[in-house]
Amino acid sequence: MGTITVSDGTEIYYKDWGPKDASVVVFHHGWPLSADDWDNQMLFFLGHGFRVVAHDRRGHGRSSQTDTGNEMDTYAADVAALAAALDLRGAVHVGHSTGGGEVAHYVARAEPGRVAKAVLIGAVPPVMVRSERNPEGLPMEVFDGFRAALVANRAQFYRDVPAGPFYGFNRDGAKISQGAIDNWWRQGMMGGAKPQYDCIRAFSETDFTEDLRAIDVPVLVMHGTDDQIVPIADSALKAHPLLKHGTLKTYDGLPHGMCTTHPEIINPDLLAFIRG
Repeated sequence: MGTITVSDGTEIYYKDWGPKDASVVVFHHGWPLSADDWDNQMLFFLGHGFRVVAHDRRGHGRSSQTDTGNEMDTYAADVAALAAALDLRGAVHVGHSTGGGEVAHYVARAEPGRVAKAVLIGAVPPVMVRSERNPEGLPMEVFDGFRAALVANRAQFYRDVPAGPFYGFNRDGAKISQGAIDNWWRQGMMGGAKPQYDCIRAFSETDFTEDLRAIDVPVLVMHGTDDQIVPIADSALKAHPLLKHGTLKTYDGLPHGMCTTHPEIINPDLLAFIRG
């Protein structure tokens, strides 16, 4: 574990576990969480002999609570700086939700040899917000509601999201984990209100269409059909056809946070793709 300082002085916290000469998997977390959201997957891949790396996006977790640079260009530049500092080559980059957007934006721009494969899980690309070009998207009012709830009572908002739609705990018969809810809240409250507020625009309004078209490595797109946060019809089902070397895998009835609720399903599929 450590930090790097990027060009604008921001400190980016990261974890780097396992043999430094092993195949490396880099994990990119969702909003408003931290590298800790990948604990299960990092331990799983560590146990299979991989080197595993995860960072806290600027403004999130243990990284600097920046009031600037909270947008995808800078997020991707921060990842590039981390890859250079740790000399990551032939890496597989795995991104969930907002982290999937970060992966797409970074991989499309990465130095040759840095990236071998990518995985987008419940990811926001191509673009979330509704517009004339994207009439099936979510209305801006949804994201304005996120911003209003964050400003009004961030602590309560960060209880309501994981207790409800994020993990599908609002569905009849759901097996509710209070620990997962509390851990989501803990991670969210570690970060800064301003960068998390700004990140709502980054994940909802950034158009990743050209990033997806530019990616020239194999990409696995994984998405639950009951994702209430990033609906599959306007994300994975649109992202997959834009990829040159894409594979789509859907999970019937699984929620947005399926890496936490169903790691016994997700982890073996990740391993098979990475080793394949």
